Amino acid sequence: MSQSEADSLKAPLHPKHWPTWCVFGLWWLLVVLLPLPIQMWLGGKLGRLAARLSERRARITRKNLELCFPEKTEQEREALFWESMESAGKGFFESGMAWFGPQWRLRRWYTIEGLEHLQAAHDEGKGVLLLGIHFTTIEICAAFINQSYSIDGFYRPHKNPVYEYVQRWGRVRHNPFSHTIPRSDVRGIIRNLRNKRAINYAPDQDYGKKHSVFAPFFGIPAATVTAPSQLIRVGKAKAIPYVTGRHSDDSGYYIRFYPPMDELGQGDEQADAELINAFVEREVRRNPGQYLWSHRRFKTRPDGEKDFYRVEHMPWKQRRLKQEQQRKRK
Repeated sequence: MSQSEADSLKAPLHPKHWPTWCVFGLWWLLVVLLPLPIQMWLGGKLGRLAARLSERRARITRKNLELCFPEKTEQEREALFWESMESAGKGFFESGMAWFGPQWRLRRWYTIEGLEHLQAAHDEGKGVLLLGIHFTTIEICAAFINQSYSIDGFYRPHKNPVYEYVQRWGRVRHNPFSHTIPRSDVRGIIRNLRNKRAINYAPDQDYGKKHSVFAPFFGIPAATVTAPSQLIRVGKAKAIPYVTGRHSDDSGYYIRFYPPMDELGQGDEQADAELINAFVEREVRRNPGQYLWSHRRFKTRPDGEKDFYRVEHMPWKQRRLKQEQQRKRK
C-alpha cells in the first residue's frame, strides 16, 4: 500500500467499539485544542501520576537506573527517575500529536540534520535501515521525519481494532508513500529494503534469547537482537543511525541522522550487536532523562545469572516506609 494505505484502512464502527472511540476522541480534542506548552505541562503531571499508580513500572525504572548509573548517588538517580517519568507522560501527548495533530502545526516544531545521508544511500540504489532509539519522542519524531522523507515503520498488531486502525492511520498520514509493516513480516521488510525504501527500526529492547546475542549495554550483558545484521545483509541496505530528542525547555524537537555504519551486516552478528549497543549507550548517556527506562532491558539473562527484576517480598509496613522515603527524595 502506498498513497491508498490511509484511505483503504477501514475504521471499525460497530457500536461495541464506540466507548473506545470516545476515548480517542477526547485524546484528539486535547492535542488539537491545547497549545504545546500546556500539553507538555499536563504530560509531566500525567507521568508523575502514572509513577504513583503503577508500582511495577516505577520499580522497573528505578532498577534500570540503579544498574546503569551505579556512579550516581541515590538522590541523583531519584531525580533522573522523576525526569524520565515526566518525559514518558509527555510522550503520551506527543503520540497523540503525531497521530491527530494538524500537519502545518507540527512543521513548526522540529529541526532535522543529516538528511543528506539518506539521500546519498538512495542515490546509490540502496535501501536504508534507520537505527533508532526508544526515547520517549520516538513516535512524534517519526512523524516529523515522514514530513520530510518517506519512511516505512514497524508496528505491533493490536488486539483492539480501534487502536489498530488509529496507530496505522496516524503513522501513514504524513506521507503518501509511507507503509506500515507488521513486525513479523520479515519478507515484506526485506522486499521494501531491496526496493530502496527507508525502514525505521529500534533495536534496543529485549526480545528474549531466540535470535539474540548478549552484548554489553552500560557494562551489563543484554540480549540484543541480531535482526539488524540479517536485514542489512539480505536486504542489501545501508544502516543509518539517528537520534531524537525534546529541547530542554519543551519548545520543540530535534532529529539528527549520522553517517552510515558500514561495518554492520558483514556477517559478524556479535560485533554488530556490540557496535549498536555502544551507539545506543552513548546517546542515552547524553540524554538519560528522555529514555524509556520502564522497559525490562535486562530481563533475559545468561545461564546462571539472577533475575534483576524479581520482586523481593517484604512486610507491608516496611514496603510502605520505603515508598514514603522515595517520595520524599523527589
